[in-house]
Amino acid sequence: MNAPRTPAADPLHQPAPHESAHLHVRGSALYVDDLPDPPGCLIARAVTSPLAHGRLRALDLRAARATPGVIRVLTAADIPGHNAIGPVVQDEPVLAADLLSFVGQPFALILATSLEAADAAAALVVAEIDPLPAILSIAEALDAGSFLTAPHTICRGAPGAAIDEAPLRVEGSLATGGQDHFYLETQAALVLLEESGSFRVLSSTQHPSEVQREVAGVLGLPSAMVSCEVPRLGGGFGGKESQASGTACLAALGAWATGRPVRMRLRRGEDMRQTGKRHPFWARYRAGFSAEGDLLGLEVELWSDGGATLDLSGAVMDRALFHIDNACFVPALRFVGQVCRTNLPSNTAFRGFGGPQGVAVMQAVLDHAAEVHGFEPLALLRRNLYGGPGRDRAPYGQQVQNNHLHTIIDKLAADADYAGRCAAAAAFNAQSPHRKRGVALHPVKFGISFTKSFLNQAGALVLLYTDGSAQLNHGGTEMGQGLHTKLAAVLAHELGLDPAAVRVMRTSTEKVPNTSPTAASSGTDLNGAAVQDACQTLRARLTPLAATLLGCPVERVRYGGGGVYDAETGARVTHKTLFSKAWMERISLAATGYYATPGIAYDADQGQGTPFYYYAYGAAIAEVELCGLTGEHRLRRVDILHDAGNPLVPTIDVGQVEGAFAQGLGWLTTEELRWDGAGRLLTAGPSTYKIPTAGDLPLALHVALLEGAENPGVVGGSKAVGEPPFMHALAVVSALRRAVAAFGNPGAQVQLRLPATGEALLDAVDAARGGPLL
Repeated sequence: MNAPRTPAADPLHQPAPHESAHLHVRGSALYVDDLPDPPGCLIARAVTSPLAHGRLRALDLRAARATPGVIRVLTAADIPGHNAIGPVVQDEPVLAADLLSFVGQPFALILATSLEAADAAAALVVAEIDPLPAILSIAEALDAGSFLTAPHTICRGAPGAAIDEAPLRVEGSLATGGQDHFYLETQAALVLLEESGSFRVLSSTQHPSEVQREVAGVLGLPSAMVSCEVPRLGGGFGGKESQASGTACLAALGAWATGRPVRMRLRRGEDMRQTGKRHPFWARYRAGFSAEGDLLGLEVELWSDGGATLDLSGAVMDRALFHIDNACFVPALRFVGQVCRTNLPSNTAFRGFGGPQGVAVMQAVLDHAAEVHGFEPLALLRRNLYGGPGRDRAPYGQQVQNNHLHTIIDKLAADADYAGRCAAAAAFNAQSPHRKRGVALHPVKFGISFTKSFLNQAGALVLLYTDGSAQLNHGGTEMGQGLHTKLAAVLAHELGLDPAAVRVMRTSTEKVPNTSPTAASSGTDLNGAAVQDACQTLRARLTPLAATLLGCPVERVRYGGGGVYDAETGARVTHKTLFSKAWMERISLAATGYYATPGIAYDADQGQGTPFYYYAYGAAIAEVELCGLTGEHRLRRVDILHDAGNPLVPTIDVGQVEGAFAQGLGWLTTEELRWDGAGRLLTAGPSTYKIPTAGDLPLALHVALLEGAENPGVVGGSKAVGEPPFMHALAVVSALRRAVAAFGNPGAQVQLRLPATGEALLDAVDAARGGPLL
């Protein structure tokens, strides 16, 4: 027994580096495609449709099969199990057999000893395809009546009458564009054959259990014959929640057909052409206000471009509808959403999962009203915020609890001198004919939980070793967001371990089965609670033994500071001593943990329920300067105050806020997807598709986390932080609208399309002026 000493600091709620940061900067972090080729490993390469819509009549594969280095060329006829995958409805072919639904859809698979041989063979495939009419936009889908879902309606009160009788009204539309995930690591999988006809899939996926299930179905095997392992992801952002399954299934099909390991990794252009993106949305809105600015009624119709198959589009539309209100109480409303079917790759999950598209509608409504009716924007916002009883019910009936919106907005406006900067911008604009500034504050209220209730569960497996170290297995995947860092801190806190003694293992369906995807910002909430549950089981087993070793009652046993100690005397034993003694006493040093989020349910038919466990809040102030001659703008300063509850690792959370803002900025200002009239993606690489660079970021960026915002009922009192900060970038759009408005006369609606590229901004300035300057 060691001498008494003061326990070391608890790692929870303390700053810490990302657990893999040292590996990232050294280039030694291993991703799927970094893993060494097993002996005999083949390369898989898909042959894809050149047309957006067509009927595949015949295939001539003879020349491709005769290409040196080619081992097999497979088609849909070679699939031993199901030729259909999908996270909700299995409506997406692994290899198209007849109908081709988008440019880039795979219809044949080449397995070769090198990528060069596979490319050569792909060029020799001869496909006879009868062209069919293609639908390439929401507008075309509406004209054709082409939909993937039935309408989903949320209604309260009599919004039509409220709007018609309102003294002030606005009516308009808003289009928000798609966005490529542009993860640094593209879709990748490596499939190994194991004994008894089983398969090991190493996949860059956010949802290992879905990959396991889809691969098993395609190969005609039970799930137990397939395991999925995830080393780490080089970014995901939702793009690998469901769409990693296609790459994994193709590689697995190749391994099954050849009896050899198979690797498949999409190149950047292939990834951008073949995979889905953030859903483009089109909204029509009609709103009524009192003379003082109270929002009396709001009607919104939403349509999204789901692409060729359903994927997750229904749930994305649900979340968009849930977030139209954003921070504002709407007494009378009718929100209707429907997903369109088009001949483009199936769009999918992306950070925010429809929430940003919904929030953007309320922003457009308030900006429109402020512009044409002369309201001061922040005063209009404050007048319509959620509040106390009578103003605390979301459109779907859930109570908005622990509302920090007023606190956040008041503190941010004061600390960042919103009023003074607005006055300074107005003074600058008065003397500057060709450059104008705009300042805007935008709030966020974002619901946390999967909208499909059954996904709100997680498991964990904690293994303790007699030398005092621990292995942590959980169902979440690490994609750079710091999940492993946070969960290691949770385990270290619960058992009093030094975080350096905790090793977080690769996510594997062999260790934790039936996982939910690491998505919906719920990775830490769900998996952290499961880890906590496992640790509490271990403590219940170990505490009586610790009390014996310490010579104290069990009530005085504490875990911390790298050991276990007596809270009264300070006497302590090391984890090595405790774990070794437990093993000698035949006390199990392994435990599983499980967690299911309580109290969430939603009735889609009624449009009512409690789809979220809690809300995260925040606000941002953006200041821009816009050149009216070129459409170029500079983001002068951004201030963000975000509610992360009591953050488990605050440095990780600040990084998430900064990164989410930057990605949102790209969606709204630089990232523009373009297709030609035949459905071919024109912006299929960084030369034409512009993600934000350092030069696009604010000259000054100030990020703070709200203090004193403990979140009850969640591990460590924390809050999810992956998605909510994405919508802080909407403050930039409002600031740009203020700058554009300064070029015209008061009372006119700003005509700014999104993304607000230089061209879009110049067009908006010209419209505000009444025509081009030159």
